[in-house]
Amino acid sequence: MQSFGYFDTAVIIAAIVAYILVTSWLTVKLRSKTSAEFMVGARSAPAIVVGILLMSEFIGAKSTIGVAQAAFEHGMAAAWAVLSAAVAFPLFGFFLAKKLYNSGEYTISGMVAQRFGRSTELVVSLIMIYALLMVNLGNYVSGAASLATILKIDLTTAAFIIAIVSTFYFALGGFKSVAYVSMIHCAVKYVGVFVVLGIALYLTKGIAPVAAKLPPYYFTWDGHIGLSTIVAFFIGNIGAVFSTQFIIQAVASTKNATAARNSTYIAAALSIPVSIALGLIGVSAKYLYPDMNSLFALPVFIQSMNVWWAAFVSISLVASIFVGVSTVALAISSLIVRDFYTPYFKPTPEQEFRASRVMSVFIGFIPLIFVFFAPGLLQLSFFTRALRLSISIVALIGLYLPFFSSNRGATVGLLAAAATTTAWYLAGDPLGIDNMYVALVTPPLVIFIEKL
Repeated sequence: MQSFGYFDTAVIIAAIVAYILVTSWLTVKLRSKTSAEFMVGARSAPAIVVGILLMSEFIGAKSTIGVAQAAFEHGMAAAWAVLSAAVAFPLFGFFLAKKLYNSGEYTISGMVAQRFGRSTELVVSLIMIYALLMVNLGNYVSGAASLATILKIDLTTAAFIIAIVSTFYFALGGFKSVAYVSMIHCAVKYVGVFVVLGIALYLTKGIAPVAAKLPPYYFTWDGHIGLSTIVAFFIGNIGAVFSTQFIIQAVASTKNATAARNSTYIAAALSIPVSIALGLIGVSAKYLYPDMNSLFALPVFIQSMNVWWAAFVSISLVASIFVGVSTVALAISSLIVRDFYTPYFKPTPEQEFRASRVMSVFIGFIPLIFVFFAPGLLQLSFFTRALRLSISIVALIGLYLPFFSSNRGATVGLLAAAATTTAWYLAGDPLGIDNMYVALVTPPLVIFIEKL
């Protein structure tokens, strides 16, 4: 990658600092003033805002860099990792969005509780909190690595910057502010991807030379990834979309049930072009720099930009870090307040609002404890999706198969899914069966047996 001079580096750093200051000012300007605004934006968010927010889950730093890296190694088929979300969102909109909105709930655990009861609610909440903490740990580690490279600072300083800025965003702003500020983050990130694609295709002189030189599998539907992995992409993303707390929370913030459904269609439409762009960036990097480390398949193109475009793309990477950390941390805070603090302490709305902010500060800094001691936990990324998939299965059974709506069956099914999926993952996915499939099968099997 290009080694910028002192002036160029100063320009990039100044641009990033200015971006953080502007978005921080907007956070203060749009901050939540009530508990309702903090949790669901007082149910006033337009469908387009929520649609962009939903899509943001799939264009974070790990997704963009990871898809480009996989495309470099395995071909355009890597785009299915994000493209499958374009299928998951409409399914969620058709089967669950309106039911969720009309339930009046803004947590997946609260919705499950309406069908299965309190014990299942607590199990769902604990599994989701654990899964999201692991997701944010991954966001901190990958984000710190990116920020350290861009700003030429050490990993520790980068991680603290992420913790401080992101916690400020969601602890002060709450959902109302995060939703609108994240629109800016997402827009910058989205445009940044297409700036990189434009540079890549300019250097390759189009797609035809790339297709002519690379092995044929680089442009087949399954590449060297294979059908099993692609199916796992679909299962994992459908499970994540149907159960991830922040997605549930975002949909619940819309003005009405129709807007809730429409937001999922907007998210799907936005996911399609960016997934194809990331695949093309990866294969273009393979064509131009076949012997480089695949990890740099996306950022390698910064070396071919002038300092101003490089600054913009660097900002887009920083934006993806902040939007990922903020939305996940806000979701964790909402689960803790909704499922544990409020039922036991029965606070007034003002007390709940203050408690939400205090808890948010702790949640924002907790990952720092593990970033430096357990970076290997990043490997749990797909495992956390499997855990969320098991929650989705139980929720769908409760909604569409009420005959099986047993509190005991759902609780035992979730606990069994967590245990068997964990064991299967730790055993290295025996027999070549991904732990995602274990999470898919275990809950309905246990619920069916319990019913009999």
